[in-house]
Amino acid sequence: MAMKNIVLMVLFATSVLADNAESFVVQDIRIEGLHRVQFDEVISKIPIQIGANINVQDAANIIRSLYALGDFEDIKVLRDNNALIILVKERPTIASISFLGNKVIKEEQLRYSLDTFGVRVGAVLEQATLSNIEKEVEDFYYSVGKYNATVEVVVKPLSYNRSDLTFVFEEGLSAKIQQINFIGNEIFSDKELLSQFKLNSNASWWNFLSDNTYQKRVLVSDIEALKSFYLDRGYLKFQVNSVQVSISPDKKGVYITLWLNEGSPYVVKDVKFQGALLGREEEFQTMVPFEKGEYYNSSLVTRLEEDIKRILGEVGYAYPQVSTVPEFDSQTDEVSLIVSVQTGNRIYVRNIHFIGNHLTKDEVLRREMRQMEGSWLDAKLVDMGKIRLNRLGFFESVNVQIVRVSDSEDQVDLVYSVKEANSGSINLGVGYGTESGLSFQIGLQQNNFLGSGNRVGVNAMINDYQKNITLDYRDPFLNLDGISLGGKIFYNEFEAFEAGIVDYTNESYGANFTWGFPFNELNFFEFGMGYIHSRIGDLPSYFQVEQFLVSQAGHIDSYGSLNINDFDINISWTRNKLNSTYFPTSGNYQRIFYKMTLPGSDIQYFKVQYDIRQYIPLSRGQEFAFLMRGRIGYGNGYGETDGQDNLFPFYENYYAGGFTTLRGFSSNSVGPKAVYRDYSNSNNGFDISTNDSVGGNAIALASLELIVPMPFISTEIRNQVRTSVFIDAASVWDTEFDYRDFGADHGNQYYDYSDPLSYRVSYGASLQWMSPIGPLVFSLAKPIRIYESDDKEFFTFTIGKAF
Repeated sequence: MAMKNIVLMVLFATSVLADNAESFVVQDIRIEGLHRVQFDEVISKIPIQIGANINVQDAANIIRSLYALGDFEDIKVLRDNNALIILVKERPTIASISFLGNKVIKEEQLRYSLDTFGVRVGAVLEQATLSNIEKEVEDFYYSVGKYNATVEVVVKPLSYNRSDLTFVFEEGLSAKIQQINFIGNEIFSDKELLSQFKLNSNASWWNFLSDNTYQKRVLVSDIEALKSFYLDRGYLKFQVNSVQVSISPDKKGVYITLWLNEGSPYVVKDVKFQGALLGREEEFQTMVPFEKGEYYNSSLVTRLEEDIKRILGEVGYAYPQVSTVPEFDSQTDEVSLIVSVQTGNRIYVRNIHFIGNHLTKDEVLRREMRQMEGSWLDAKLVDMGKIRLNRLGFFESVNVQIVRVSDSEDQVDLVYSVKEANSGSINLGVGYGTESGLSFQIGLQQNNFLGSGNRVGVNAMINDYQKNITLDYRDPFLNLDGISLGGKIFYNEFEAFEAGIVDYTNESYGANFTWGFPFNELNFFEFGMGYIHSRIGDLPSYFQVEQFLVSQAGHIDSYGSLNINDFDINISWTRNKLNSTYFPTSGNYQRIFYKMTLPGSDIQYFKVQYDIRQYIPLSRGQEFAFLMRGRIGYGNGYGETDGQDNLFPFYENYYAGGFTTLRGFSSNSVGPKAVYRDYSNSNNGFDISTNDSVGGNAIALASLELIVPMPFISTEIRNQVRTSVFIDAASVWDTEFDYRDFGADHGNQYYDYSDPLSYRVSYGASLQWMSPIGPLVFSLAKPIRIYESDDKEFFTFTIGKAF
């Protein structure tokens, strides 16, 4: 359109000047019609000056030059005596852009696309560009099966040569796939081939992976999946000869036909390596994932190529070229595979940069690096740096990019891009259960204090049964060897009865210090020492605790309270191979913790606990994952005091029930119950008079969890939200007490053997969200194996609980 206008204006100028004269000397130049464009800008583009001789060709050049500015939609060149008159009509500018009727394409996408065309508020309006945009948008709708879609740009003129643009969309309904036909397939049935397609004419409502709405890009992907299906079964010469997509007359139905040439299946005759093998040919041969005589498998060949690239990447060859060329023997239907390896230059790391860490200091990130500057590039160490940064828990996301140095063939820079999370959190806790009621906790914690990577925390808990305040500090890198130092002081008041435990109170305070020692990338050891003073009041009188209280009679004061001073040591081993601190999807976590009070303490006892978590990704993008976790714990007294065996203190017992141990049951409700003396009973036996839990010195927990992506949320927040379904099981028992030995009333509804076989099971669903104030957790759980004495919950809502 613009070229046509130029031609017409040139012809018009030629005729105007021809009517007046072939040429004349310009004594004046006047430009009329300017509003937005500056006069000086136009004059500078005119290839004629006052005093120059002008002819028809010069007039044509003037028009071409001014059209090149892109600001005019009409230009005329006239003569008034010896004056040159240039009449222009400016193109309008865009005052606003709006959209109406668009649902498939979001407004943000439209504005971005328009910007690439130069269509934005304040820009010059070009009708030809709008026509091209209309066509491209309609082409997009056609590609997603909306063949009735139309797009029209409505231009509304405004004052001062401006215009409003409104894009009006009529999207219509998507065309549905009526039939998919295969022609030429003899080995595999239509049903087998259709199973490789996401597009499907008979998509069931429950099969969310299938779709009966036609989309061109999905069809292209399905054809590639079909090729992979054949190649993985040895059909190296398989081809899709042609694809025909037909539209019904009403544009609501789509018929797809594919003409196939299956060919014959080939078996592998041998595998040979050539090129720069670096003396690793034997190692490469051991990596071949198939045997001679097996059918060719494209996926396994690709895996072999990737494994070779990985090995080379770990010794500095960052950009190797590995390709597999098949040599066919059509008479025997065999194929020889020639794997060509070209290592390229060995690459060294020049610099490591960090971007996005506005709070966290560079040194905190740099000390997590295992790839060193100045050494050759090791892809494994680069990935390890990314994993270690993720494990810090300071960042929502971590990405690494290898950037070539422009003036070097053997150097690269590493750029780690991080998005900082809110490592300082307000730790709130709200819990509700049908039996346990409401509880509340609050705390302030900064896991990355002033960007140093150190942890500083002040946590308090106030609810019906507990008042607690804790101050803690941890420096994870006391020196370059990764030695850590931490400590905490605390004060705690606990009323057991309000917590669903047999009645007693415990007022305690103390402090401990820990030192950590990394053994290697995965294993970490920690050693600690502590002191705790406990004042146990309202001492319980149930049978299980009588012998312990007798042994501690010397520590009971005149008020009937038990006063204990204990010094303890503890040691732990942690193996962490998780791919992230929050919301991991693969890897393994194990921890063993051992604690014992030192000889000479008022009570001599020990506790040992083992925790494990195993994440198994179920999809390539790890949106689906399987979690298995478990815990076993045991404690008991050791040694003798005054000829009596030291017993395990009742206030150190294990309990189960609640969000962190067994969802679907009230806190601390699972396990042995208190047995009281009841001489009023005719048999002078023992009875269980309440359902108050007393806990046990042994515990076993297990959980199976299927992690699934949450639907209907954007990809930007998907890594901050986790949904799952789970099954929990737990058992708590007392290895030193057996109800069956004491004649308890077996008919009582609260009777519960102190036996590991008295386990409970629940199932449910959970939603976790990394909110700005900390982890938010909401779970629905239903008990499916219970006892009469159990307190059950329907749901739990928690803020600030650890995962």
